[in-house]
Amino acid sequence: MAAQSRAPPRGGSLTMAATGEPEPRLVVEALELLLPPPPAGQGAAEPALRPETLRNNAAALEERLQGAAGWAALRGLRLAVLGRYPALAAGAAGEAEPGWAAACGLLALLLCLKERLSALAAAPAAPSRGAVPPPSADTLSVAQGRTVERALRAAVGLGLLPYLPPGVGQCPGRPTAGPPPCIGGARLHASATALAELARHPALGGPLLARHLGLLLAGLCLLGHGPAEHCQGVSEAEQAQCRDTLRRLLDRVYQPLAVRELLVLQGRPKQGPPSPGEETKPALTRAPAWLRRLCGRLLSERLMRPNGVQAVVRGVMEGTGGGAGAEAAAVDWRKCDAVAKILASCPQQCLSPEDYYRLVCPQILDLLHIQDRLTARQFQRVAVAALLAVARDRPQLAEKHLLRPLLAPLLRCVETAELAVEDLSAGTVLVTEAELGTCVEDVLKVYVVGNDSSSLLLGSLESVLGVVFSLYSFAKHNVSYLRSPCQEILLWFLEKSERKAALAALEGLAGLSCSVRALHPRCRFRVGGEGGATVAVEEMVSDEDEALYQKVSSEQCQVESLVELLSHCQKSGLAGDFFILCLKELTRVAAEDEKDSGSAAGPGGSLLELERHHAAQSRKVLVLQLVAALCESISDTVFTNVAQVEEFVAATLQRACVSPARGPGAAEAEAQTLAMAMGLVAAMLGGAVQLQSSDFAVLKRLVPLLEELSRSYPEPLTQELAADLRVAICTHGAFTPATVGAAADGVLGKTPGMPAPSDGVASAAPSPGVSQTLSQREERSVSREPSATGLAPAPCADGTVLDGLQELLVSAYDPQPPSRAAALRRLASLIAQRDPEVLQLREKLLQVFLENMQHEDSFIYLSAIQGVALLSSEYPERILPVLLAQYRCPARGTEDAAATVTRMKLGEVLMRVTRALGDMVFQHREPLVQAFLQGARAPEGELRASSLSNLGELCQRLGFQLGSIVHEVTSCLTAIAKTDPEAEVRRAAVHVVVLLLRGLSEKATEVLRDVLRDLYRLLKHVVAAEPDGATVLHAQLALEELDAVMRRILFPPQTLEKKIVVLP
Repeated sequence: MAAQSRAPPRGGSLTMAATGEPEPRLVVEALELLLPPPPAGQGAAEPALRPETLRNNAAALEERLQGAAGWAALRGLRLAVLGRYPALAAGAAGEAEPGWAAACGLLALLLCLKERLSALAAAPAAPSRGAVPPPSADTLSVAQGRTVERALRAAVGLGLLPYLPPGVGQCPGRPTAGPPPCIGGARLHASATALAELARHPALGGPLLARHLGLLLAGLCLLGHGPAEHCQGVSEAEQAQCRDTLRRLLDRVYQPLAVRELLVLQGRPKQGPPSPGEETKPALTRAPAWLRRLCGRLLSERLMRPNGVQAVVRGVMEGTGGGAGAEAAAVDWRKCDAVAKILASCPQQCLSPEDYYRLVCPQILDLLHIQDRLTARQFQRVAVAALLAVARDRPQLAEKHLLRPLLAPLLRCVETAELAVEDLSAGTVLVTEAELGTCVEDVLKVYVVGNDSSSLLLGSLESVLGVVFSLYSFAKHNVSYLRSPCQEILLWFLEKSERKAALAALEGLAGLSCSVRALHPRCRFRVGGEGGATVAVEEMVSDEDEALYQKVSSEQCQVESLVELLSHCQKSGLAGDFFILCLKELTRVAAEDEKDSGSAAGPGGSLLELERHHAAQSRKVLVLQLVAALCESISDTVFTNVAQVEEFVAATLQRACVSPARGPGAAEAEAQTLAMAMGLVAAMLGGAVQLQSSDFAVLKRLVPLLEELSRSYPEPLTQELAADLRVAICTHGAFTPATVGAAADGVLGKTPGMPAPSDGVASAAPSPGVSQTLSQREERSVSREPSATGLAPAPCADGTVLDGLQELLVSAYDPQPPSRAAALRRLASLIAQRDPEVLQLREKLLQVFLENMQHEDSFIYLSAIQGVALLSSEYPERILPVLLAQYRCPARGTEDAAATVTRMKLGEVLMRVTRALGDMVFQHREPLVQAFLQGARAPEGELRASSLSNLGELCQRLGFQLGSIVHEVTSCLTAIAKTDPEAEVRRAAVHVVVLLLRGLSEKATEVLRDVLRDLYRLLKHVVAAEPDGATVLHAQLALEELDAVMRRILFPPQTLEKKIVVLP
């Protein structure tokens, strides 16, 4: 490459006009002379720099510089450079230390190369006409670039790395012994200064900073901020220059790279135990305290720069995403949480936390809007975790700098927002579509995905809950992608809030209270062009009819949206509680309306009285509208437990007690509501719901109201039903008069003698049969025998029950254990004989047996177990789901020990049913296995062992019908046998394997082909590592069984047979 410039070298100390300037090619050749030959292969290691090789290479270079033609210019430039760097000149001339001499020679040549490349870049380029422009004059070829990288690596390794003390930029395996401090500081300063000068040129600074930035930063930190013993021979001015160079270098490089290198220099805060797989790696010396403090200060400075938060996050997270490991990096929550803690904690050198969070918090919110798909999930997780950490540690600053800016578009249009309505013309867009969509998505990420139900977050979200609900209602009646996120936000708030706060929020959303700030009356949502929505200002409607129409239609839409929202809250019971609240509100409004009917505001009343009367009427209409919508949409499944049904019935009975129906002139709606409520209780007592003792404790709250109704209600038939219900509740259903059964039949809509449904809570919606029940009760009461004091659990086809069966049912609750056990045995015998009258009462008998199973006397509960088993074997499709449900979820209101014993008894019942079903157990395989697997995870050790024993017997009986559930069973057994703390449970898990192998025999290799290896490894592990002797014995038995099976398959028994062949 020809020389392009005749400018004198920098510094002007030497003029080479006669000989010209050296080409970069000669400088690269000189570097190759100083370096050993490159490795043969592309992936081969760099050869070691031996002292003899360094001396020979230096002598060869000197010989070439002195005698070779065309190298005089390079010799002159090298002398000029060494003249400006005396320390390098002294080192290059010394022969006692070939390593330092080679480092100085390499640095001098690299500085010469920088001089020439800078001069060539400054020369004007020749214009090119119609051809592709050539590369710039300072461009290096690929081979020259590799030589430069090798020279930089050697210069850093010989001139910088040996003079760093332990813990400062240390590399694994580097010897800690270095030169004396008296010469180490000066040499380190010379090398660091030269390298910092090289870093200023793009062609040389790129490979230098990409691979050796950490060591260069370590050297500058040591020279500018290190202890005095490591800076001997370095003046104060030189130390100040190193500090300035360090600052400029950190400001110039790619900030995530600077953050990453500073974190590496800072090191881990404490040398903990090595991680698995790192025991053989050489241990790193911990960074000294001054370096850790310095790196922390420098990192804080990087953080507080513009876009510093993103630089810190990228510096920690970059390089972990993309490719096959993108998903693994996205779920690396530990690293994300560590970065979030760094962002959330105010640095010590920051004097004002207010200033720090004012600068950092907007950048944290910007992390939520990263568009790169590979890093978006990581950045969003860091942002959410940092926001939640600030909210926990500094709630006031978090609300000011994070939550309010996050919710600003929604807060701008709430009802109490300070809008200068006179300055805003109609049609002014208050919130743009992009702004509103981004705000809703950010709220979804922070609140729903972050899932931190602190009071600060719930309170901040409550301030905009009305706007979010209005947006949800708007999106529900239009085409918008905002419907789903708004629904998730509202459901999250209702789920995470306390029940009282959630009900208050629902009242506010429905318009029954002012607890929720609604949308500003002049703000309206409009459909956006990208599938979103905008918020615009509209004029107030002057026409009263149009305003009334808009108000009514808006209320109707809000009610429909609220009912749609509540349809997703039925499992939690929130919908039922809100329905009961509306019914109580309806009772209160009706009472006030009746009270004020005579004193209603008339034409002569004051304006305040008229407004108050209109507000009351509007509230009454709204309550009626809510109750009607709830009854129409979700009344069939609104109640999820007995307590909610009790509250509903109590509200209805209380309304009847306060304002009872007055004879034949009573309102038809009130009579039907009372009949429906009382029929609902009768249906529950008649077997529509499996009631436990805790449920009867809840129903006993109705006893005072029923007693009051039986005395004060004017209608005799209602009085009689109230008295009979009170008796049935007080006796826990043991005495159920026929009027209760008739009322239950009316609610359930079936004729007498039909079995009652056994799943779910009875519907709260009135049925046509309810109104007929009260009218038919007189005939039923007349047909009933006056002396009948026995039990009538469910009417038979002819309306009577055998006296002997009545006595047996009453004796099943006898306080004397022998009488009770005898009655249970007799009932079980009748079931075994398929007695038709007994089988018609199967739901009631099941309840009797299940309640007696909880008795502590073994004679009683064993008799009850036998009865339930016989009943289940007769009607497995009806009884087994009930038993499995109670096995999974113990009875409410019982202690843990009693619930555990009851579940173990139910397990015995299930196993007896399994034996009785035989091969027909296959169709109940899935629920049985799932129930026993769930029992194997119970906190009680006895229950886990019992569940595993039942699981083993079930698997043994299923045999080749196990199917795909064998994988779940194997995983459960492996986890329990290796990790369960109780030896009895581990013993039961291994015993399941024994039963499984015995049940399958030769079919084991066919049925267990996918998990046989896992079972074998599990058994070998138990034999080798199990401390319990009995468990080891079970494992050995299983191995012997497996060995016998494999021997029979591999070496089948030979049988001698005689064959007679008739020849033709």
